[in-house]
Order: sequence, then C-alpha cells, then structure tokens
Amino acid sequence: MAYMHREFHRADRIGWLRAAVLGANDGTISIASLVIGVAAAGASQGTVLLTGVAGLVAGAMSMAAGEYVSVQSQADTEHADIEREKRELETDPEHELEELTSIYAARGLDQPLARLVAESLMAKDALGAHIRDELGITETLRARPIQAAFASAISFVAGGVIPIATVLLAPSGLVAELSSATAFVTLVLLGGTAAYAGGASLVKGAIRVAFWGALAMGLTAGVGRLFGTAV
Repeated sequence: MAYMHREFHRADRIGWLRAAVLGANDGTISIASLVIGVAAAGASQGTVLLTGVAGLVAGAMSMAAGEYVSVQSQADTEHADIEREKRELETDPEHELEELTSIYAARGLDQPLARLVAESLMAKDALGAHIRDELGITETLRARPIQAAFASAISFVAGGVIPIATVLLAPSGLVAELSSATAFVTLVLLGGTAAYAGGASLVKGAIRVAFWGALAMGLTAGVGRLFGTAV
C-alpha cells in the first residue's frame, strides 16, 4: 500500500489572508482614528458614535470596491495572457515547445531531458504547462476578485466594530482615551494573528501593525484637538 506524504503550506492562504488582514487593520485604525479625532475635538458621544458608524459603512464599501477593482484587473490580465497562450499553441506549437524546453533547461535540466519533459507535459496538458511554467499562474495564487472583496469588507467591519463598541460602552469623558487603548490592543492581537497565520514572527507582526496604528491615532487626535480648540 502506497503511503501518500501530505505537506502543509501557507501559500494557499495568500489570497484571502492578505485581504482579510488589510481589511481588519484598516477597519480598526480608520474607525478608531476617526472617533478619537472627533472626540478630541470635543464632540458629544452621540456625534462620535454617528461618525464611527458612518465611517464603518463607507469604509467597508470602499474596501470591497477597491479590492474588487484591483484584483479584477489582475484577473483580466491573467485571462488575456492565457488567451494569448491558447492562440500561440494553435498557430505555432513548435515554437511553444522550444519555449517550454528553454524554461526547463534554465532551471537546471540538460537539453535532451528538458526537451523530453516539455514534450511529455505538452502531450498531456499543453496549455496548463505554459500557464504554470511560462506565465507563473497557479491555482493557489490566481486572482479571485469576489473572494477578495468579501474578505476585505467583512474584515473591515470586524475591525471597525471594536472602536464603535468602545464608544458605546465608555464614559463620555473617556471616549478618546479608551478608544485609543482598545484599538491599540486590538492591533497588537491582529498583527500577531496575521503573522502566525503567515508563519512569520508574532512579535514583529504585532509591533509593525501597532506602530502604524498608534501613529495614525496620535495624528488624528492632534488634529482633533487643534481644530476643536480653534472652533
């Protein structure tokens, strides 16, 4: 009985992980910075809450639309390249065989073996071989615009709900301070979680996310106090 060795890789998470991490970080940083800036300007708790909710809805839609358009552009490019390969395989298969042979030879196979491998793969699935080895498009890394859009929007809402919940529960005089603290802890956890899912250092992931979040919240708090004083 043959034993099948199964390996676990994190590359299959790249598509949704990137969009989810970006959305959650953006949701927490954007909404927290928004409510902190408005609260620092001296707005009432109701105004701060309304601002946060409006920002949450607008931000989620913006993230979904932006991610969809971006990834769809990648998908369109992939589709155009695949269609071109189809035409070239139909009109000039010998040149395509030579092209595939040169790719394998450049990777270390000697010329006769590279030719044999290219012929074998093209006999089985010529287009698949060229998509994978010439264009570098694989099923794992292929663009999925709908998936990316939903992941971004949902994760933005998940990240943005936390500062809004803080506004609802915090005493009116401590909205800015508690929102800052809650958002900072959330960003540390998000950064560490994303790093763990991607196989990177938890500490480095947490620090880099928390740093940029703290910078954004500090700047918006400063702007809020400046304009609040001016008004």
